[in-house]
Amino acid sequence: MLESAAVSDETAPESKGDLARGAALQHRPWRSRSGLSSVPDAVERFLGTAGFERGPWLAVAFAAGIALWFLLANAWQWLALLATCGALTMASLAGFARDGRFPYLRLAMIALALLIAAGCAVVWSKSELVGARPIERPLVTELSALVLDREPRPAEDRVRLLLATREPETGRAIRVRVSLPLAEDRQDLSSGARIRLRARLMPPAPPMLPGAYDFARTAWFSGIAATGSVLGTVTVIERGSGGGWLERAQARLSAHVRSRLDGSAGAIATAFASGDRGAISKADDEAMRDAGLSHLLSISGLHVSAVVAAVYLIALRLFALWPWLALRVRLPLFAAGAGAGAGIFYTLLTGAEVPTVRSCIGAVLVLVALALGREPLSMRMVAVAAFFVLLFWPEAVVGPSFQMSFVAVIAIVALHGAAPVRAFLAPREEGWYTRLARNLAMLLVTGVVIELAIMPLGLFHFHRAGVYGALANVVAIPLTTVVTMPLIFLALVLDLAGLGAPAWWLTGQSIDVMLALAHWVAAQPGAVTTMPAMGRGAIALFVAGGLWLALWRGHLRLWGLAPVLVATVSLAFLRPPDILVSGDGRHVGITGVDGGGLLVLREQKSEFVRDNLTELSGMDGELRLLEQWPGARCNRDFCAVTLPRAGREWHLLIGRGRDRVAERQLVAACDRVDIVISDRWLPRSCRPAWLKADRRTLERTGGLAIDLAERRVTTVVETQGEHGWWRKPEDRPWVRPASGRGETQAAKALPAILVAPENVGTQPSSRPETEGASRRP
Repeated sequence: MLESAAVSDETAPESKGDLARGAALQHRPWRSRSGLSSVPDAVERFLGTAGFERGPWLAVAFAAGIALWFLLANAWQWLALLATCGALTMASLAGFARDGRFPYLRLAMIALALLIAAGCAVVWSKSELVGARPIERPLVTELSALVLDREPRPAEDRVRLLLATREPETGRAIRVRVSLPLAEDRQDLSSGARIRLRARLMPPAPPMLPGAYDFARTAWFSGIAATGSVLGTVTVIERGSGGGWLERAQARLSAHVRSRLDGSAGAIATAFASGDRGAISKADDEAMRDAGLSHLLSISGLHVSAVVAAVYLIALRLFALWPWLALRVRLPLFAAGAGAGAGIFYTLLTGAEVPTVRSCIGAVLVLVALALGREPLSMRMVAVAAFFVLLFWPEAVVGPSFQMSFVAVIAIVALHGAAPVRAFLAPREEGWYTRLARNLAMLLVTGVVIELAIMPLGLFHFHRAGVYGALANVVAIPLTTVVTMPLIFLALVLDLAGLGAPAWWLTGQSIDVMLALAHWVAAQPGAVTTMPAMGRGAIALFVAGGLWLALWRGHLRLWGLAPVLVATVSLAFLRPPDILVSGDGRHVGITGVDGGGLLVLREQKSEFVRDNLTELSGMDGELRLLEQWPGARCNRDFCAVTLPRAGREWHLLIGRGRDRVAERQLVAACDRVDIVISDRWLPRSCRPAWLKADRRTLERTGGLAIDLAERRVTTVVETQGEHGWWRKPEDRPWVRPASGRGETQAAKALPAILVAPENVGTQPSSRPETEGASRRP
């Protein structure tokens, strides 16, 4: 719409006169009305002469509307955003109809407001249509269910089953995802089967800590109301069809590849051929991630582009062998059709995940551009692909896959569209070795730019980023696209005649080289950068600056460096929280103690809990038990801890048991400490000097990140608002804690070391000043 905007000849003289008057008034003070009128004049002149592409900015506005829906808290704020966009549109239209001035500025405001409103409306609509209200509480129940999908995960020794069933207490139709031990898996547990099973179910988990992964949000947009595990043996009532023919083909292809290649090489070859990543071991997955090569394991732009390019070139050569066809039609058009068909089939075969669909759309757009003789790599192509993905999967805008993949593509297009790069890559008379060296140098520069572009996103989502990824990709990307994937295709073709063994051996060798490279790079000193949770403001500055750098042209784009530099400097002042508390109160992490590392309340057998605690604290190392730290005094029920922070000592009382204790002794201990943390309900008479984080409080706040120096408490609830996947405390049923061994015993007194003043400190003098904070953590 913006591209077709133009100023008519009749209005041009008036516009020029207005611009001249605006320029003449620039020296006047800002508080004068005439001085302020020069601002739209300057913006209008800038928009008319900047020469930028409008399409990408419209895609950015659409994505911004989706992101604002996630950031805003409730329906009233979403309606206010829509009303504001509508009012801005109507005001711009009225102003344009009144005097016809500022056509570029007003059209830009109209288009951006409409796209922001459309993004908010699209994601809101999808949330209402597909969102699944979670089950009320954890339960163990008998289920009669229909198997919708199965996902084998041999590396984790389990199979995931997606089931359609009914909620035991209400009878409403729900979808649940359960894990079945691999030893209990059977051939008849296929898609379409009707089964009966006993399962332990629980609502999808919210973020364990502020800044952690939000599985509840993912489950909401996937229509999943519960997750859990299978207890005992599954009974098959009616055998299923095994899903559609594509699903059966994918399963057969995965089994065939694994039968030809075993071990790590077979697992990765299966991922390349069918998109099945379930057999990749955790060690290999972590090595690929730390080496910056994890993008090779998910079917995305690299793999789809390799398939499409190979089919396009082969089809072009084959069609050229038919003189009658070559003389009568444009062969690139036929070859583009063959390549598009191969890309779409490969996308469907590998599961049609969002990154694969996005890559397929981009590849098809490139083929269309080639067939029409247009520039294949452009920001318009990226914008169209983004629009398509966000229209059907708007929730992807807050996910790392969408963000990192599109940022990488934008970085590639912007880099190769820059004038110095075009001049460097321009054809010239030179030897093959010089041309090869120039292309390798460009590949290295491209890898460095991509790593720099996606590193802030990696730190924001995963709190870690690979440092040497650009160097590893210089070897791994050509190895994958030129050697490994063609060998897999050749081996599959030769297997039709039973001659694929040599090709499979070469495939295994190439994958072993890639894995050896990944493990070597990941093991180098400083290969991984870890960082505590980054704030939303910092990542917003990185994204805004990066988009400005990529989407503008000429020297104007350099202004995008300003927000990037501000965000980079802010990371230097980023400190890990002093205390991390999980949403159930069972897991506590303490940072910044003598000897380094992270102190934890309980020994961590769960990788999920361990990863959350270490990532959110910005640490990568072994955990230390709190009871073994000299600054703590623990028994089976509580730990008393003294932390020196910000020029004073903070005294903590942390619960770790389930036995009942005498209230008088507990109240006395609470009165002598600054912070009390417990996974149980504590009596209201327990009033520490600053903060009480017991079960009652944590139900309302979620997990906590506590900064003692700033006396600031960050909660999970701050990022949730009133979206469907977060249930407000008043919406949650009152569930009494399960009766434990200690609940039937008589209340007992706390050990003396936990209540004696010389061990937990005297009552802090700061209590009158900070007592109010304990009521609203």
